Amino acid sequence: MSFDSSVFPKRHLLGIEGLSPVDISLLLDRADEYVELNRSVGGKLETLAGHTIMNLFYEDSTRTRTSFELAAKRLGADVVNMSVATSSVKKGETLIDTAMTLNAMHPDVLVVRHAGSGAVKLLSEKVNCAVVNAGDGRHEHPTQALLDALTIRRRKGHLDGLQVAICGDILHSRVARSNIHLLNIMGARVRLIAPKTLLPADAERLGVEVFHDMKAGLKDCDIVMMLRLQMERMKSNFFPTMREYYHFFGLDYAKLEAAKPDALIMHPGPMNRGVEIASDVADDIGRSAIREQVEMGVAVRMACLEVLSLNNDKAAPSPEVLDAEGEA
Repeated sequence: MSFDSSVFPKRHLLGIEGLSPVDISLLLDRADEYVELNRSVGGKLETLAGHTIMNLFYEDSTRTRTSFELAAKRLGADVVNMSVATSSVKKGETLIDTAMTLNAMHPDVLVVRHAGSGAVKLLSEKVNCAVVNAGDGRHEHPTQALLDALTIRRRKGHLDGLQVAICGDILHSRVARSNIHLLNIMGARVRLIAPKTLLPADAERLGVEVFHDMKAGLKDCDIVMMLRLQMERMKSNFFPTMREYYHFFGLDYAKLEAAKPDALIMHPGPMNRGVEIASDVADDIGRSAIREQVEMGVAVRMACLEVLSLNNDKAAPSPEVLDAEGEA
């Protein structure tokens, strides 16, 4: 499975915004190859043997961190998981100090999740390894958008021309932003469906159609992408009750009738059953791709780690890093 990483021109993966259709297709094509490898018995490579991947998560995450860890190990890399709960961050160490400390250990890739939008970009400017954004505040979650795109492409055969509805808590969702960027870049048409309180004020500037009624928004859609209510980010009441939210914006078969008969159902997880989506809809093996999304996540992250690690082998250390280490 040889691959010329130089065709991907980015040193970091900080977001989907700024990628070209060629960049995205390259990552999806490579991930597609890894899907088949992962389904084979003993599917493991030594592509990144001798490379070190560090997972630095400032927010709780099970599926994303595990997915990155598994992806790195299947490529033969050494993996270090940094637990913020037991790190010097709890003693007051700043993000930049942490970056400098980790940089001195010479990792090849830092995978970072942080509650602050822009924090991952700031960190990328202070280290000389590649950085992957595993979710920063409300900004972006690029590997989630890539795995969603791979799931759709494998089911539908293409992305261009598809009508995609993204439904729920758009306001707090970095997943929604990355998906909007990617789907627009690849020629899909995007609708956002949510109560006014859970939409950003400038939503229509993102190149989407906005709906506040599920049946109207889902009419003739090819893809229905549900989002989790991010209660941990809500400092006030954004809707009256959970029961009312589910009545108007939870996905059930009655609302789903408005979409195309073969519409694909997606959710980035974790799901709140009976709040964002009915259990029977989520578990519909004929229409739900939710479990498949998890599988595609490992393959997409293998492609990203491979491309960035091999690109980083050719990159020169940044001046800021040399200054910080006292070597220049």
